Amino acid sequence: MKLSLSIYLMMYSLWLIPAGAADEPSLGNNLAGLLDYAHEHNPEFAASRYEADAAQQRVQSASALPDPVLRTELLDITNQGTNKGTSLLPSQVGGTRYTLMQTIPWYGKRDLQREVAEAQVAQTDGQVTATWADLSSKIKSVYAQYYYLSGSERLTRETLDLMTSLEQIAQTRYANGLGTQQEVIRAQVEQTGLRSELLDLENEQHHSQARLNSLLSRPAMAALAQPASLRRLPSAAQLDYDVLEQKLRARNPQLLIADARIVSAEKSRELAYTNRYPGFTLGVAPTQSGNAIKTWDLMVEFNIPLQQGSRRSQEREAESVLAASGARKEALINQILSDLSESISGLETARRTESLTVTQLLPQAELTYQSALAGYETGKVDFAILLDAQRQILKARQQQLKAQLETQLRLAEIERLLGEEL
Repeated sequence: MKLSLSIYLMMYSLWLIPAGAADEPSLGNNLAGLLDYAHEHNPEFAASRYEADAAQQRVQSASALPDPVLRTELLDITNQGTNKGTSLLPSQVGGTRYTLMQTIPWYGKRDLQREVAEAQVAQTDGQVTATWADLSSKIKSVYAQYYYLSGSERLTRETLDLMTSLEQIAQTRYANGLGTQQEVIRAQVEQTGLRSELLDLENEQHHSQARLNSLLSRPAMAALAQPASLRRLPSAAQLDYDVLEQKLRARNPQLLIADARIVSAEKSRELAYTNRYPGFTLGVAPTQSGNAIKTWDLMVEFNIPLQQGSRRSQEREAESVLAASGARKEALINQILSDLSESISGLETARRTESLTVTQLLPQAELTYQSALAGYETGKVDFAILLDAQRQILKARQQQLKAQLETQLRLAEIERLLGEEL
C-alpha cells in the first residue's frame, strides 16, 4: 500500500529535526537540568577553567633554570697580518673559543618560585569554584522566581475563573430581583483587574526566561519549559549555624582564594629576602686552534647585590602585601558569617511563614469564603463581603508562594557561601 504525500512529508520533516530538539522543551522544568546545562555551556565558567589550566602550566616554568647560552668567539681573524689573510672559518683563524654558560639562582630560590606559582594555581582553582558557586546561585534564584511567577499566573487564572462564576451568580440574582446591577459590575471590574495582573505576570515571566537563557548562554527568546517543582529544603539539623559555620570556614571559595593569596604573599616575601644573595653563572670554554681543541677554560660569574636600599624596599613591600592579605581575610570572614546568619534566619522565618499560611491562614480564608458564598446565595451577606473573602484566599495563596520563593532564595545564598549543595 502506497503512503500518501502528506505522510511522506511528515516523516521527512521529522527526520530533519535534530536529535536534541525533542528534548529541548524539557529544559526548564527542573533545576538540575538547568545546572547541568550551564556547567557545560556557560562561557564565563569555561573561561575560569581555562585560566586555572593556564596557571597550572606556569608551575613547571616557574622553577626551571634559564636556558644556557652558547657564545662563539673568533680570535685573530687577520692571522697577525700573515699571508694567510683574513678568514671567518674556525680552522683558519688564530683561535676559536666556544663558551657554554648556565645561570644558577641562589639555593632555594627556584623552589620558592615554584611555590608562588602553586599558590597562584590554588587561587585560580578557588576562582573556578567561586565562579560556579555564583553562577549556580543566580540560576537557582532566577529559577525560583520563574516558579513563583508561573504559580502566580496559575493562581490568578484560577481566581479569574472563580470570579467569572461569581459574576454568573450575581447576574442570576439580579435577573431574579434578588441582587443589584452594581454587584454584576463589581464582579466584572474584579475580572478586569485580574486580567491586568495576568499581563504583568506574563511580562515578568518573559524577563525571567530571558535571564535564565542568558545564564545558560542560550538565545534570549529560546523556549523553556514551565517549572514543575521546587527543590526539597534541607532538614533543620543541616541548617544548624554551628555546622554551617564549620563548613563555610573550610570550603567557602572566597576564603580558599584568600588563603592561597596569603600563601603566595608569604612565599613572595621569602623570595624577596633571597634577593640579598647573588646568583651565579658557570661556564666552560674550549678553545680551538686549527682543527684541534688545544685548551679548556672554566669561568664563574656572579652579580654583586650592592643595591641594598632597593632590596629592603622590596622586602617591606612584600611584608605589607602579606599583612594586607591577612587583614582582607579577616574582613571577609566577618562579612560572610554575617551573611550566613542572615540567610539562615531568613530561611527559617520563611519556612515558618509558609507553614502558618498552609495550616491556619489558608483554611480559615477558605472557610470564610464558603460561609460568605452560602450567605450571599441566600441574601444574608453583601456581595462586597463575598469579594473580600475571595481576596483573602488569593492573598493567602500568594503569601504561600512568596514564602516558598524566599526559602529558595535564602537556600541559594547559603549554598553560594558554602560553595556546595546541601
